[in-house]
Amino acid sequence: MNNLMLVGRIANDIEVKKLDTGKEVTTICLAVNRSFKNPDGIYETDFINCILWEGLAVNINEYCHKGDMIGVRGRLQTNTYEKDNVKHKVLDVIVEKLTFISSKKAVEEAGN
Repeated sequence: MNNLMLVGRIANDIEVKKLDTGKEVTTICLAVNRSFKNPDGIYETDFINCILWEGLAVNINEYCHKGDMIGVRGRLQTNTYEKDNVKHKVLDVIVEKLTFISSKKAVEEAGN
């Protein structure tokens, strides 16, 4: 079964692209904190590429911003590309469901 859930902050500005086929897509980088500390006592962060299609791409562009905390449910997908005659494989998360958790702006305003 290929199913995963992640909770993290949007680490990039969101830009929806319209493909030649008419489909809309965006890729976000989700900053996900690890649940354990490294030997230096610091929680490290993983930056995970997540691809959102059609309605999810439009909605995240309209309602979410860099720094907002979201939850995603989706699946892993292996993609390949060639650069300088060398084939590369990358793992992407294809988002199937998105949940808005909190706005970075609202958290900052509440602290003031």
